[in-house]
Amino acid sequence: MKCLESFKDLWIRYTVFRIAVVVHICYFIISLICVLTILRDQNDFLIYFNAGGIFYNNINDLYNQENYIWDYRYLPLSAVFFVPFYLLGFDLGFIIFHTLNLLLNILICVLLYKIIKIVRKEDHEQDDKRIILYISLYLVAAPQMFNYILGQINLYITFFMLVALYVFLKYEDLKWNLLGSLVLGLSIVLKPTALLLIPFLIVVNYDLNHKKLIFDFPKSLIRIIGVVFPISLNIIIFLLYPKLWDGFIETNFTGGNPLTLNFSFSITKIILNFCYMYNIPFNQIYVLLFVFGIIGMIGYVVFLFGRYHERDSIIYGFTFGLVITLLVYYDSWNHHLLNLTPLLIILIFILPRKSEITNKYIKKGFFFFNFFDLAFMGLWFLTMLWFPYNFASTIFLVLIFYGLSKHSLSTEDKNFNNKHINKVKRGYV
Repeated sequence: MKCLESFKDLWIRYTVFRIAVVVHICYFIISLICVLTILRDQNDFLIYFNAGGIFYNNINDLYNQENYIWDYRYLPLSAVFFVPFYLLGFDLGFIIFHTLNLLLNILICVLLYKIIKIVRKEDHEQDDKRIILYISLYLVAAPQMFNYILGQINLYITFFMLVALYVFLKYEDLKWNLLGSLVLGLSIVLKPTALLLIPFLIVVNYDLNHKKLIFDFPKSLIRIIGVVFPISLNIIIFLLYPKLWDGFIETNFTGGNPLTLNFSFSITKIILNFCYMYNIPFNQIYVLLFVFGIIGMIGYVVFLFGRYHERDSIIYGFTFGLVITLLVYYDSWNHHLLNLTPLLIILIFILPRKSEITNKYIKKGFFFFNFFDLAFMGLWFLTMLWFPYNFASTIFLVLIFYGLSKHSLSTEDKNFNNKHINKVKRGYV
């Protein structure tokens, strides 16, 4: 009842919220109709649906890619989640899955609101108008439609990540840190997008001012145990069915899929596309490790020496981890941006209201990902025969990475930018 009253209040007070809700419902309805009619044989949900059926009927065949229109690349326990949808049949299964995606978007908005209220700095407007604006922008984002129409599971990952983040921010006790990391581990089981967030769960920082290493061993240990436990359950499946391990490795790393020309915007994929176009010999694993070695090392070192408010460090860690993932892994798609943009929104309210980092890097990246990224995917299809590089999103990811690194190592006050508190202009973007 309280939720309905809150929704009614937002509906009455904020025009931008009303527009966002209507647009989002249109996304939901149009995509539902498209998948059940003209796109029923060309969507990602069909892959999950088939994976659930294969896990239920013949698990050894899970990584036989002849069963799918596109490769199934996830951990074997991920398929367990899709067994109920398989048992319901494609039409009813997709309708329920699609509706759950809508409900998850509602919960994501609630979590975003709650997290921002916790972390928002004092030099920001203290009413809710600007928070509602950015939540509304998230709802009308172009990748939302893309995610719905593909029948993707990115919203599950975003929801689990935000739940974990909320728990880490809200509670200090070790039992809550264990719960938060367990939730994050479940997201990785479902889809390994958050895998590179694991090192950022370690509570470690080198204080450059006092030349002192700060390391919270109990909290770090409990977080690592929590996140690793759900993932490690896959080892049981791999031991029981050794064929699955070979299929998983081949599909994700050593097989032909990473070599396929596509519109992924990761640095690794752009390099592979370049080598493919000009017949340059390469090994995809070496390229992956090379890019990860550079981007990952820089990100982790910056995080280690970063000057953060203690509570905010986990948010920077999550953002670094996702940006590194999108820049490094072979397949970084437009719908994956729904995992990143909520974190960018949170950062906007953590950074000083008039921060140069916010205006030059974070906001520009957010608005590009929210509204313009899909256009460059379309451009890729027009130029793929002679210029197969979807580089626009790559540029903005690099800019965000640079902005995060620059802010992390700067000496400005990370708690509050008090000199601006009484000078905030009432421009809400």
